Formats: sequence, C-alpha cells, structure tokens
Amino acid sequence: MSQSFFNPFEELIFDEHFCFLSGVLTTENIPVFPQWLMDHFKFGEERIEMMDKSKTYHYSDLTLPCSPKVKNAFAILDEKVQKAYKLGYEGMASLDELLLFQWTGRMVYGLLYYEMQYERNRLLRLGEEFALSAALRERFGHFHLMLQSIIEPISFVGKKPWSIVVFPLKYSADIFSYRDDAINLMFSFGVNGFGFIACLQDNGIIGEKQKELLDKMKGHTLHPVQFEELYARFHYSDYILQYKPEYKIENCESGITIEAIPIEKKGSKPIFGFWDEDIFAQLLANYWSVYGIEREDILRFQRPMLSFLENPYSKDFINPEAIDLPY
Repeated sequence: MSQSFFNPFEELIFDEHFCFLSGVLTTENIPVFPQWLMDHFKFGEERIEMMDKSKTYHYSDLTLPCSPKVKNAFAILDEKVQKAYKLGYEGMASLDELLLFQWTGRMVYGLLYYEMQYERNRLLRLGEEFALSAALRERFGHFHLMLQSIIEPISFVGKKPWSIVVFPLKYSADIFSYRDDAINLMFSFGVNGFGFIACLQDNGIIGEKQKELLDKMKGHTLHPVQFEELYARFHYSDYILQYKPEYKIENCESGITIEAIPIEKKGSKPIFGFWDEDIFAQLLANYWSVYGIEREDILRFQRPMLSFLENPYSKDFINPEAIDLPY
C-alpha cells in the first residue's frame, strides 16, 4: 500500500506514551470499557484475569493511551451506542454494523493490548525476547487497521470482515453479561432487551454457517441459556475454521478500501474441521455452569446432545417461554 497507517504489530509497540490507534505521542487515555457502561452496571471495581490466570486488573484500571483525536472519536461513538442502548433491541439493531465493530473492537483490542503488554513484560523479566508469529502479526495488524476506520479514511466495500448478529434477549434487570476472546477477536454482550455476538475477523463465514439457526430465531426473545449456547456455537465454529481470512486492501483517492475475500473450500479440505461433540460439550458446560449444567448433562448416553436452541429430533427452534430456567 502506498498509503500506510500506524501498525503496532510491526515493531510490537505497546507503550503508554504512544496512542494505541494512531501511534502519535500522547499523555491522554481512555478506558478500555466505556465509562458509561461501567457506571451503569457498576462493574468497574470487579476484577478481570489475564489469560494465564496469574495477573488480574480492576476493569476501571484498564486504560489505553490515546490522542485527543482518538479520544473524541470514541466519545462520539460511545454517545451513539448509549443512545441506541436506551432504546433496547430496536435501537441497537438499527446501528450500522461498522459502529458495532468499532465499539466492540475498542474493548477487544484493549484486552489484547494488555495481554501483549503483560507477556512482553513477563518475558523481559526472564531475559527473553517478546515475539509473535507472522500469522498473528498479520491477523492483529489487519484488525488494528480496520479499527482505525474510526479516525482515518478507511472504508469497507463488498463483503465485510465480520459476523455481527443482534437479537432480542430477556435477562433480569441490571444484569450485564459479556464474554470475550481477545486472541480470536470475538465478543458477546447481553443485557435485558438485547444481545449481540461479534466475530470480528471471520469474513462472515461463521454467520453464514449459523444462518439456518439465526433464521429460526427471528421473532423470538432469547432466554439467557439460549444466548450462551449461541455464543458457544459461534466460538467453537471459529476454533475449527480451517482457512485464514484474507483481504483485498487497496488505495484510492479518498483513502484505503478493505474487502473481505470470501472463504471458499479448496480441494478436499472443508472450510470447518470436524465438530467434536466432546469438546463442544465441555465449552458449553463452562458457559452453562451458572445453571448447574455439567458436561455429563449435555452429552447424554444414547440420547441426542442437550440443546436449548433446537429440538434434537425435529430441529424446530425451542420456544424460550418453554424453558424452565431462571433469567
């Protein structure tokens, strides 16, 4: 590309003096999680673990160095999302997917930033060099470039790089549920009124894989246990995806355009690997632990796997109102 933007994954720059998005020197910062969100659900003083479980932070202590330009751009975005949030499902569903990508991407990248910083510092104490594989540098670099669309002349054409689904969801009031996988660039968010799931760099293939189920959901307000199962399906599908998402990135007079190249089967290698019910059941059990549902309850001897989304025999969508579990 003749026109290039800051890419921290080229030199592995995760320094508090440089804006996380633009790379310019700065003394300002923004919280990884929007302040209004932490205030509304009062989780700022709760703790979050790094992936290796040996380091925790208060949510409110997670901040990203940023320039005034970036800070202002995310303040405007936060205001739009907060306004849509107050309108519930209809408000969130009306948001352009790019806004949801940018809003979600800021949180996912923030957690990724802390993982990178933590691992770099850990290795430095051991006298070892911090390095990332070429594949991860490329993947995270593409993600960072896409996130810069909030401040730079970067636009998306044709097929989008993400799968984002928004749906009605019923929770008890003031409950906030979110899950993330920063390394695999995934995020889920659920409150009373709506939920959404975002695979931020799958070129839409996971949304296509789950399309039949998503179509069956239309017109229903999901039970939280269904929400968790849906995210588990997206998450596991990402795990068994066998092709690397690729992009067509071009310069134009107005900036840079990004087009996701459709993921297609090549030769005999399927797009998704084998769906292992044992592994999926363990993942699902982790998500359903709040209901006391364990792996053994999901993998039932001589019976179909437990699901709260589809009847295992007819494949009909299960009416959320028929589920006798708490919200």
